[in-house]
Amino acid sequence: MPLMKNSLSLVNIKKIDKSGMLAVLLDFPKQCQDAFAIGQRVDCSLLKKDFQKIVFVGVGGSAIGADLVRSYLYYQSNLPITVVREYNLPGFVDSRTLVFISSYSGNTEESLNAYSEAKVKNASIVLISSGGQLKERAQADNFTFIQVPAGLPPRYALGFLSIIPLCVLEKLGVGRGSEAAVFNTVNALEELKLKNLNQKIAAQDNIAKFAAQKLYNKFPVVYSASINFDAVATRLRSQLNENTKCLALSGYFPEMNHNEIMAWQFPKKVIKGVSVVMFKDQGIEARVKQRMEITKEILRSQGVEVLDIVSRGTDLLSRIFSLAYIGDFISFYLAILYGVDPAPTDKIDYLKKKIKEFSAN
Repeated sequence: MPLMKNSLSLVNIKKIDKSGMLAVLLDFPKQCQDAFAIGQRVDCSLLKKDFQKIVFVGVGGSAIGADLVRSYLYYQSNLPITVVREYNLPGFVDSRTLVFISSYSGNTEESLNAYSEAKVKNASIVLISSGGQLKERAQADNFTFIQVPAGLPPRYALGFLSIIPLCVLEKLGVGRGSEAAVFNTVNALEELKLKNLNQKIAAQDNIAKFAAQKLYNKFPVVYSASINFDAVATRLRSQLNENTKCLALSGYFPEMNHNEIMAWQFPKKVIKGVSVVMFKDQGIEARVKQRMEITKEILRSQGVEVLDIVSRGTDLLSRIFSLAYIGDFISFYLAILYGVDPAPTDKIDYLKKKIKEFSAN
């Protein structure tokens, strides 16, 4: 199916984006600013200060913020940070563990079950949601609860679900410099929005529109370095799944060079239909950069299109967020090219309904 001449025009975007997700994307820099303000107001007096492990619990959009925190603090934290996308907590969780439980709706059953387990294990607990059962249980049990604004699809609450925990962790002695980092991040995102990403900028000057056109009718594969940037590759894959309703894969360097690189041969029909996005950053380890460049040569020699997307910003947090923001716009514009509203997640809703029916029987 060929691209429509004006498929990314403002008229066409408004026609397809019935739920107004573009406005949410454009508001994201402000969300990050608001998240920092909320994080600064959090009262940490109920939390133990002698924790030795940090665990984040969440699924879907409520977990990606935790991924970002973990990847950002890779070199800063002297404590292990684990992200759990499950009903059950790992066996190592105990009274010396700080557990963040995120559920944007407050009603995610995996998070609620993990909360019950965290209580039994006497962990120090922080709960983050826009309301729902998680808020009710936190208030009943007198645990630290952080309320975030409601009304967003969970995957679009990335600022709230990452920056707020960063602020809390800094108050507890994990990480540093969040105020300057968030300030730089907001500035970088605003600049990206105004100069490179918004709907008024044509594809030749808009990296997200350009990438969306390259990925149209292709199978997207997203690669990044594993340290600091694995979260942005995961983010784009999941946004392509939910916003664009298309299959996608993600992988990380250097690991993919030890297995996945061999898979770029068969089936040949599939390989011909793949386009690769490589997220790049100035801070990536030199050997990993070299691996990415050699891998790009190998893929291109087999006829695979590889698109480099380079981070923007002055420090690590702003560079991570810049790639996530570019990726969000790519998934949005690609949804428009396919003619689908990015917001609805009918299959997820159906699955939740059937699970509830199963639980009731």
